[in-house]
Amino acid sequence: MDKFLEHASEAFTSPLTNPVLVFIVVLLIILISPVILRPIKIPGIIGFILFGVLIGPYGLNWLAKMDGHSGDMAGVDGIDLFSTIGLLYIMFIAGLELDMNEFQKTKNKSLLFGFLTFAFPICIGFPVSYFLLGYDLLPSVLIASMFATHTLVAYPIVTSYGISKNEVVAVTIGGTILTDTAVLVILAVIKGLSKGEIGFDFWLTLGISLTVFIAIMFGLIPRIAKWFFSKVEGEQTSHYIFVLAVIFIAAFLAELAGLEHIIGAFVAGLALNKLIPPSSALMNRIEFIGNALFIPFFLISVGMIVNLGVLFSGTWALVIVVALAAVSISGKFLASLVTQLVFKYTNSQRNLMHGLSNAHAAATLAVILVGYESGIIDEGMLNGTVALILISCLFASLLTEKASKRVVFEGHQDNTDAGHVQDHEEKILIPIANLNKMEPIIDFATFVKSKKSRYPLYILSVVESNQQAIRNLDLARKNLDKMAKYASGSETELDLITTIDYNIANGIGRTSRNIFADGIILGWPSATSFIEKIVGEKAESILNRTDTTLFMCKLDNPLMTHNAIIIFAPPLCESEVGFEFWMEKILKLAKELSLVVKYVCDKRTQDAIEEFLKNAKSNISVNYSRYNNWDNIYGLSTFTNSEDLLVFVSARYGDVSYRDSLDGLAKRVGRYYSKQNLILIYPERRANIHIDAYEDVKTAPIFRKISREIGNMFNTEK
Repeated sequence: MDKFLEHASEAFTSPLTNPVLVFIVVLLIILISPVILRPIKIPGIIGFILFGVLIGPYGLNWLAKMDGHSGDMAGVDGIDLFSTIGLLYIMFIAGLELDMNEFQKTKNKSLLFGFLTFAFPICIGFPVSYFLLGYDLLPSVLIASMFATHTLVAYPIVTSYGISKNEVVAVTIGGTILTDTAVLVILAVIKGLSKGEIGFDFWLTLGISLTVFIAIMFGLIPRIAKWFFSKVEGEQTSHYIFVLAVIFIAAFLAELAGLEHIIGAFVAGLALNKLIPPSSALMNRIEFIGNALFIPFFLISVGMIVNLGVLFSGTWALVIVVALAAVSISGKFLASLVTQLVFKYTNSQRNLMHGLSNAHAAATLAVILVGYESGIIDEGMLNGTVALILISCLFASLLTEKASKRVVFEGHQDNTDAGHVQDHEEKILIPIANLNKMEPIIDFATFVKSKKSRYPLYILSVVESNQQAIRNLDLARKNLDKMAKYASGSETELDLITTIDYNIANGIGRTSRNIFADGIILGWPSATSFIEKIVGEKAESILNRTDTTLFMCKLDNPLMTHNAIIIFAPPLCESEVGFEFWMEKILKLAKELSLVVKYVCDKRTQDAIEEFLKNAKSNISVNYSRYNNWDNIYGLSTFTNSEDLLVFVSARYGDVSYRDSLDGLAKRVGRYYSKQNLILIYPERRANIHIDAYEDVKTAPIFRKISREIGNMFNTEK
């Protein structure tokens, strides 16, 4: 018993050194902090920082800095590892979630804000440091540059409110990278000046290293990632490990180039931006693990370096802290105010920019520690900066929380749907055909589904009515369970439906009508027998029994490997009932995959598309090509290349935009573009206007089918 008590006493000696206990303490904080602080309306970010202050070396001293030379990874050394990952995670996710189309539109605004959020704090901070606090020239420049930095500590708040793609957020993130990069370059120069190392060799080395870093990150990494994601398609764990490796490789390369690792992590996010769709299972894993573990570790570690005793160590220490806080808040506010006035943002958007850009943490600490270790600044400024970190993080979190609520209230929340909002919440039906090819179809449906709809994806398995129906029904339910397991990776909700009918097409049509489906997503039609060709193929039979928009998908390659989406829109397709619906879905897909959309159409259709995009306020990059010989479908091949996702818009027989050249389109383009991803769209039509209202088996007039098949026998054109 005595031995047990002795062992327990050693284990609980402050500071804790047992790695298991250290991890338990941190996990308990992550668990209980939001629960405790939520009733008093304090953001979770502030809770993590405050608990870090409480348990840190300047609080209860439960966790304290271990000897880095001992090789012991317990205590804060272990937390340092996780907190470093957390900081890199914040910067990586900021780059990953950045809407590149929006960023392209706002790059000039980001440049202005970056300049202002760099210039104002330095212009205010230098005279305060030099004249009020009495520091020399070089230390004053270093302290002033410290004010210009900011860390996106409050970014998770923006994400939680669904406004991460708001224009001012993109502008602020762009400004963050510009100002932090500029400050870190200044830091390298000041450090070199203090050692007398500035010369031609310094600038040459810096320029070459930056060029190599950018070439690797934007030239090599995306190609490797695209190859890896396509070759190791089914290994989701490997995908996540690959992403982690890219983050740390980028951070290390940035350090080699003379930058801070946070810049490398952000650039890694930009490099992988187009390859990780926001609604994908991989993105869900990245955000889940980061928000659950790594980012809270970072915020707790920020609190652990705060020494509240600095505030009470004397009048001069208090003067330093007040001066630093005043310069920090006022400099960032002026930058946000001028940006607001120039670009006519609302007060809430200005406050959002101010809140996001006001938190000083990683970059600030990096600047001041380098200055302290180089003997440029004294311990008083170091302690004052640590206190500033706490004050600025608390202020930034509270302001960002309040501003985010106002931005949402004003209706500036992210428009997750690329086009018009539907009059009702949409329902999408996905009939199962080939189980081996269902996963990419589930992904496609997840990407295009409206986030405003509370309905799940409806997955349907139809069993033909025969002697084996009951047995086949049980097998179908097991197959549906596999789909549910796969969809859970991206937190996609499914409603699994099994039904018995005398044929599959009739079961799909009946279920579509029963649930009032707005869209049906099918796999690509398989080869058919001669009898089916004459009497009616399954795909055409489904078309004839439904009036809703139908997508046929041939997705043999990963969706993130495409460079553009090519849409072949025949004349008068804009007159169909389902035009706006399929336009919205394709734009949603383009937004998820960050792809350019190219329309091949005639003048009238182009005018209708432009009008739709104008009303939808879409920021998707779009261009057009004219094509008028729509009786020659094969002539469309001049507009394609092997890395494009091809979308063919067709029509049911009797629709306004129908023409004979669209007959059998799936079979022809499937053979001609056998190695490419294809989507074939049949827009919604008005119910009960088609001629074949009484048919049960055939899908088009029998004589038209026969004549077309006879014509195909003599058609040698591929």
